[in-house]
Amino acid sequence: MNIRTSPVLVTLPPGPPLPGPILTGLWIASRKRLLACLQRRYGSTFTMTMSPFGPSVFLCSAALVRQMLTTSPAIAGLGEPNLGNVLGPGSTFALEGPEHLHRRKLLAPSFHGRHLHAYEELMVEETVREAETWPQGVEFATAPRFMRLTLNIILRTVLGAEGEHLERLRELMPPMVDLGARLTLSPFTDRGRSWGAWARFRRMRREYDTVAFDLIDSVRADPKLEEREDVLAMLVQSRYEDGEAMANQEIADELLTILGAAHETTANTLTWAVERLTRHPELLDRLVAEVDGGGSDLLAATILEVQRTRPVITDITRSVDAPTMPLGEWTIPKGHQVVIAIDFVQMDETVFPNPEKFDPDRFVHAHPDTYSWIPFGGGTRRCIGAAFANLEMNVVLRTLLQNYEFRTTCVPDEKWKSRGVSWTPARGGRAVVHRRNTAHTLPHAAPASTTIRRTSDDVG
Repeated sequence: MNIRTSPVLVTLPPGPPLPGPILTGLWIASRKRLLACLQRRYGSTFTMTMSPFGPSVFLCSAALVRQMLTTSPAIAGLGEPNLGNVLGPGSTFALEGPEHLHRRKLLAPSFHGRHLHAYEELMVEETVREAETWPQGVEFATAPRFMRLTLNIILRTVLGAEGEHLERLRELMPPMVDLGARLTLSPFTDRGRSWGAWARFRRMRREYDTVAFDLIDSVRADPKLEEREDVLAMLVQSRYEDGEAMANQEIADELLTILGAAHETTANTLTWAVERLTRHPELLDRLVAEVDGGGSDLLAATILEVQRTRPVITDITRSVDAPTMPLGEWTIPKGHQVVIAIDFVQMDETVFPNPEKFDPDRFVHAHPDTYSWIPFGGGTRRCIGAAFANLEMNVVLRTLLQNYEFRTTCVPDEKWKSRGVSWTPARGGRAVVHRRNTAHTLPHAAPASTTIRRTSDDVG
């Protein structure tokens, strides 16, 4: 007896009937306004087709995020667009399945445990050095200053770079990261053209590879390799399960991933932190009192709240690779993407009461939920450097608050400005600072590493 099975019925959330080009134009004009309008019209889950995502289901509340982020990678894989397009095939962003999991196992020890503690002193040193160049009593944009600071920190902690390597990468990385971030979302996908932005990026990438390969070879030849604490030294010594070492190109791609993705997002979050603190004088006074007294809870909570209210990455994408994927009451077909709007999810009032209020006290002595507080993503693709980034932000802000006074302001909040795949304050996080008479540095306070909040998705 033959039994005929019926095909699974595809059911998609409702969505706007507008053509893709119009939706794309509205997205470019104001992503937030478009999503807010569609959420009011169709609810927190809706479907639309537009560049660069294609046919997609958008999630704008926390309701289905857990189900989506815990779905097997065999069912929902790497979404588009993603940074792997510019970082290279050896980047974690470009890997899927077992290969992706194996790479995470290689990288995880570098960003957790004792290695984090080894980086703290260096972070303080770089923060003090950078802040010495800041103008006193004059308004200035903090964004480029934090970009420079976080790049120096990541170059030293990740690459152990010094001398010529350090100087060449300092010059090359900022324009390369900026162009790469914009190309990630570019509708022009012909990367082989001999002219235009892609050709310019390829020239930068060749120069980067030359520097990176030379640096990798010098690290391999270092007689004190086993004593080094930098991430590059650990990558050079790491081995896959079959005993094979990572190839130079794989390491170069992974280093570019860490340098590009890590330093810019951390710098943008620090810029948002300054923008938020200078508009909340009572909180700023409490933070200064806490760090002077060696405390840590409020500062850690403030960093969490900055990331909740001002996430620098706003979209997580997953592509449906199985014939269908269940998602709540819907059944999503192969070829569709699911886009999680991080900023909307983190404003879900069913999870965060009074969500528009900047209120770090909501996180004092309270861990954020892994699937409603998601500035680092979630599931198997959660940012592997989350603990490192939180440590860095904690150390930098603590050091600045201990040594400098930030003038508060009553001017309106800075608007959001796109930098390709990330968002930053439109006016650069402008601030006025004065050196404190009672300045002192981090070693006098509780170790910053004690304030790092871990979640079940942290690896290692």
